[in-house]
Amino acid sequence: MTDRYLDDLTVGESWTSEPFTITEAEIIAFATEFDPQPMHIDKAAAEAGRFGGLIASGWHVCSRVMRQFVDEAYFGNTPLLGMNVDALWWVRPVRPGDTLTVRREIIDIRPSKSQPDRGVLRTKTTVTNQDGELAMSFENQMQLPRHAEARL
Repeated sequence: MTDRYLDDLTVGESWTSEPFTITEAEIIAFATEFDPQPMHIDKAAAEAGRFGGLIASGWHVCSRVMRQFVDEAYFGNTPLLGMNVDALWWVRPVRPGDTLTVRREIIDIRPSKSQPDRGVLRTKTTVTNQDGELAMSFENQMQLPRHAEARL
């Protein structure tokens, strides 16, 4: 992907990822290390619990969405700095074998008044499963550099 700067972007612009599938093995591996709750690591306990089977940790889903963002490099090699995440919602459990698709939309662009070499981009991210059902959503802000001529 071509390097893209704050000045190259427009509000309303969106992009959709290639789908990726979450496996049972990766659910268990991630949760064993980072979120070892029964519904993520113990098949029998998960089946007896309120979800009726294993589900991915929400943090696992977040990390896969981040990995997808980095791998697809929508902004090319332009350096990005994450600033915050707002309104993070885990709407529906992600189960082994679910195939997820990520859609991002630019909802705000603000050149910095105090630092003309950069600005802030705000996006809304939605993650849907193979049935088109919303699994997760959030908004986030990133700092991006501006083109040299826009800094004047």
